[in-house]
Amino acid sequence: MGSTLKNSGLVGLGLIAGVAVSMQFSALAQKPVDPGMPIEELRQLADVYGLIKSDYVEPVEDKKLLTEAISGMVASLDPHSAYLDKNAWRELREGTEGKFVGLGIEIAPSADGFIEIVAPIEDSPAWRAGIKAGDLITRIDALSVQGLAIDEAIKKMRGAPRSKVTLTIARKGVAAPLAFAIAREEIVQKSVKAKIVEPGYGWLRVSQFQEPTVDDLAARLLALYKQEPNLKGLVLDLRNDPGGLLQGAIGVSAAFLPKDAEIVSTNGQLPDSKQSFYGRPEFYSLRADSDALARLPSAVKSVPLVVLVNTGSASASEIVAGALQDYKRAIIMGSQTFGKGSVQTIRPLSNDTAVKLTTARYYTPSGRSIQARGIVPDLLVDENADGDGLNGLRTREADLQRHLSNDRDKEERSAARDDAEEELQLIAAERKRKPLEYGGADDFQLRQALNHLKGLPLQMSKQVAAHAPAKTR
Repeated sequence: MGSTLKNSGLVGLGLIAGVAVSMQFSALAQKPVDPGMPIEELRQLADVYGLIKSDYVEPVEDKKLLTEAISGMVASLDPHSAYLDKNAWRELREGTEGKFVGLGIEIAPSADGFIEIVAPIEDSPAWRAGIKAGDLITRIDALSVQGLAIDEAIKKMRGAPRSKVTLTIARKGVAAPLAFAIAREEIVQKSVKAKIVEPGYGWLRVSQFQEPTVDDLAARLLALYKQEPNLKGLVLDLRNDPGGLLQGAIGVSAAFLPKDAEIVSTNGQLPDSKQSFYGRPEFYSLRADSDALARLPSAVKSVPLVVLVNTGSASASEIVAGALQDYKRAIIMGSQTFGKGSVQTIRPLSNDTAVKLTTARYYTPSGRSIQARGIVPDLLVDENADGDGLNGLRTREADLQRHLSNDRDKEERSAARDDAEEELQLIAAERKRKPLEYGGADDFQLRQALNHLKGLPLQMSKQVAAHAPAKTR
């Protein structure tokens, strides 16, 4: 496994004002200077630096100039690479632990340069203030966010407990901007939820992959089987899961797959980026002397399983869906996922700064690249009985500027809506709809998953119904 994997996305997609990206942490490796360094271009950089110092309208600190130069250089590569200053580096580490001081929103860059709310975290300050999935942040306090790097936006939204920040929100269907003054709090995320939704059938939700996720998943599964020893079917809910630690994705997959099954592989320029990861404790346990999955009943390996995904399912959640789909261990249901299939490796530069750099692509066990394509469900089912709602309008990886291409498959971009009138009607209808509670009585996709487990007819996506015969299993 090598030394690079200690912890490993938003962000993916998904960044949480906090952070949620499938990532790896790597020890700093000092490398010799490349003899092929572009001397002329470096001289130009020094010349520009000198011009700013001598000619700019007011003095600029050396540290600011150099830090911004590094930040811009890294950010120009792709949407997920970034320079992490002292605060961002600390916040990233806190986010992987499942707690941080912030607003409690999962965010992603939007195609038009703003920042999209993937989802507010339940019972967070943002959730209580009325922030909704699909909202666009246009300003953070007085700062316009258009074109602002996602990591920079996170910095602006993080801060001391009880300090306030004002978000200006553009909401589809609402003409005037909305302003929300929100007090920051310590956010303790509960990444795994579970319950018996009806006799014989369980629902297990992973909202993000964090350090405690595998332990929490095992505890929740044990509780389900204690309540319902003869579980006839299980729904694994990964909708709007923006990603997180690679170990979490490996462990969640390993819970349901045969021992030692390959879960995911990576490939990049460096030798240590060419790896395969298996369903063994050394790949998913953060403690050498612990294997939370060893306590699970053997029935977990064979219980009929449906995995729910949508456009907000990204990175680590796509690894899980792809592995379970390749082994035909589960039926994947919902809509095509976000398509964030790249590895971000954290390279420390000093004790308190680092670079988050895209170093590899992820591949499912059968060799499919997730990047810019995502996971296509076995059964396409809309978010609601009358259509996919605003989920069908959301940004995907392939829509982002400078996104990394898919190297093993023809890249598929999201189809843009040309009918403005149809879009306005959809937005108006969504405004009247009660906000969806995953796992609740009105969760249409969960009902369809349960129908599939029981062998009952499904209501397929309207897109499928319009263009092809219904797919049965």
